[in-house]
Amino acid sequence: MSAIFSRTSVRKYQNKEVETEKIDAILRAAMAAPSAANQQPWEFYVVKNKETLTALAGCSPYGGCIKDAAMAIVPVYRKEMMMPDFADIDMAAATQNILLEVTELGLGAVWIGIAPMADRMENVRNVLQVPDHLRPYAIIPIGYPVEGAEQKDRFDAERVHFV
Repeated sequence: MSAIFSRTSVRKYQNKEVETEKIDAILRAAMAAPSAANQQPWEFYVVKNKETLTALAGCSPYGGCIKDAAMAIVPVYRKEMMMPDFADIDMAAATQNILLEVTELGLGAVWIGIAPMADRMENVRNVLQVPDHLRPYAIIPIGYPVEGAEQKDRFDAERVHFV
C-alpha cells in the first residue's frame, strides 16, 4: 500500500535511463489491471527516442515535461471489443497500475490525459503512427525524479457516507 500513499505527479527527471527490467515490471503491472469481461483492450507504446518524446510533448498543452523524461508509455486501446463503453475505465485501471509500479520502483511519472480530446488523440496518433484500429488514451512520461515530494493527505471524512 505504500505506493498508493506515496505516489505523486513527477514532472522533472534526471538524465538517467530506465532499466529494461523496470520497464518490463511496469508493463506487467499495467496488464494486471482489471477489465470489464476481461476484455483487456490495451496495447502500449514504449517511447525512448528523444525526438519522439519531444514530438509527444507538443501533443498536449500540459505535455512539456515529456521531452525531458527518460521514456514514456502511451497506452492505447482497441476500437473493436466486447464492451466498448468500459474501455475508458479499463484504461484508467491500467494507467493507475503503471503509476503505482513506477512509484514502487523508485521512479516518477505523471498522467498526461489525452482521451477523450479528439485533437490530442489525433496528435498522438500522428506522432506514433498509431493504426486506425487503436485509440491513444494517455501519455505517461517516466524517469528518475530530480527531487522527492510527499503526497498530501487527501482523505476527507465529509465525503464518506455510511448507509
